[in-house]
Amino acid sequence: MPAPPQTSPGSLPVALTIAGSDSGGGAGIQADLKTFHAFGVFGTSAVTAITAQNTLGVSAVHPVPPEVVRAQVDAVVVDLQPRALKTGMLATAELVETVADAIVAHGLRACVMDPVMVAASGHRLLEPDAEATLARRLLPLTALVTPNLHEAALLTGTDVDSLATMRAAARHLVKKGAGAALVKGGHLPSGEAADVFWDGNEECVWRRPRIATRHVHGTGCTLSAAAAAELARGTPLPAAVDAAVDFVSRAIASAPGLGSGGGPINHFAGPRTDGD
Repeated sequence: MPAPPQTSPGSLPVALTIAGSDSGGGAGIQADLKTFHAFGVFGTSAVTAITAQNTLGVSAVHPVPPEVVRAQVDAVVVDLQPRALKTGMLATAELVETVADAIVAHGLRACVMDPVMVAASGHRLLEPDAEATLARRLLPLTALVTPNLHEAALLTGTDVDSLATMRAAARHLVKKGAGAALVKGGHLPSGEAADVFWDGNEECVWRRPRIATRHVHGTGCTLSAAAAAELARGTPLPAAVDAAVDFVSRAIASAPGLGSGGGPINHFAGPRTDGD
């Protein structure tokens, strides 16, 4: 685990997560803050929704009023000046608009968007009318968007179920305004796991055997948070994504086995070190 920078007072990198709260601790802002800490980054947050959930699923969602979300972002940015941020669950079109307005108003850069739309349990976490708003307002403001196969299909309007269609989806999302796209294929029909990155110039593909486990709750949140943490540390985007993919693979492989359903991954896994 990297030690926080100690060069001078105020040098500790700060990252911001704008996302929902997971009462079970495996995803959402809880996973994001754990991940920021693992990467030696000071984590801050703006809570967009309160959820009642555990490893068995989501039983309730309560969106936070947009003006309160905006107030949280404003309070963090004007004082703590995050070097990178990530967005997660935004729940409603009004919240998407609010967050996009805040990013523009503060001139925030290094934004990673995890387009949280549907929970693994099938519970919808983004209202249907907010999907178009997400693509129209937030996608062009992002340095990196990290959809899974289902989210990539919703954002592009096409089936995404193979390495070839993942490549096409990544290119489509960059053409729609994202600085770069990482399409995550942890559940490809082929049985393998693969991720495809495209930034308009460079393509990277990570392929690996799928780990047979039900404990993958919070992988999307963790991956996007890890990428944001690396960006806050000044890491170039392709290397930041590589570090995030590696961290999530380690966290899945060493999942603690908590809960009766889809349990959380291991945020104690730690990022890759020079000896790995």
